[in-house]
Amino acid sequence: MTGQIKTILWATDFSKESLTALSYANYLGRRFGAEIKALHVVPDFAPALYESRGVVVAELMEKQEESRRQALKKLRRLSDKNEIKFSKLIVDTGSAGKKIPELAEKEKCQLVVIGRKGLSALEKILLGSVANQVLRRSRVPVLVVPKRRVSPKIENILVPTDFSAAEERERNYAWMLASSLKANLTLLYILELYDFKFSPDEIKKMMDEALQTLKSRKKKKGEFEIKEVVVRDLNAAAGIVTYAARHKLDLIVMSTCVSPLERFFLGSTTEKVISYSTVPVLALPSVFCKK
Repeated sequence: MTGQIKTILWATDFSKESLTALSYANYLGRRFGAEIKALHVVPDFAPALYESRGVVVAELMEKQEESRRQALKKLRRLSDKNEIKFSKLIVDTGSAGKKIPELAEKEKCQLVVIGRKGLSALEKILLGSVANQVLRRSRVPVLVVPKRRVSPKIENILVPTDFSAAEERERNYAWMLASSLKANLTLLYILELYDFKFSPDEIKKMMDEALQTLKSRKKKKGEFEIKEVVVRDLNAAAGIVTYAARHKLDLIVMSTCVSPLERFFLGSTTEKVISYSTVPVLALPSVFCKK
């Protein structure tokens, strides 16, 4: 099958979640006829000690080189064990949050696939997860996969919307996926009530108006089912996560198009969804919103 995804970058730290991510990379690779490039980033811990004694730096550099050799062996074993023929094995050194998006562009990939976790709880508090760092830097769509016990499948795709100017880009990308994967689409709007009090009549009126707006959006023809749904919840992230889990959807497609100030202080809605969702999330970078 052909499509807009020709090359997939699977980034791994060899955790269980990254191996689940590999199964999704392989699933999409087969469905789109895409090649898969495997990447592992070895932390570069030596720079902070470059002013130290030469023998200390030399020892650290040797440990780092040994880590690179072992990572390459692991990638080769994974390829043999899973019968996945990677088109390229890449082992690089540096910050994974920076290197993954850089190499995705350098290798001309159309999709990055990563596991949701990969750092200790302390590192997450201090630095943010690798997944979040990749999301904030990537110019390529990123599929973030939580640890799952079910086999990969994408038959029902959820596309949340807030009626923003960027929503058409999200729907177009989701449409491409649905068409290529023969999956159904659900377009979802969350009526955010926070802790404000409204009468039942007021809530019904707001929900009816939102649904009318959702249904009035430009539609394309496709050989798959499309549903428009409006639900109410305290906030958008909670509503999206709850709806996806309750209806056993297979994938959430949404963008990271928020202001830098909002992302710095609160984290985007997409990042919050990724943090709590039991469903893989395909995040479209802000560059998609500017096209």
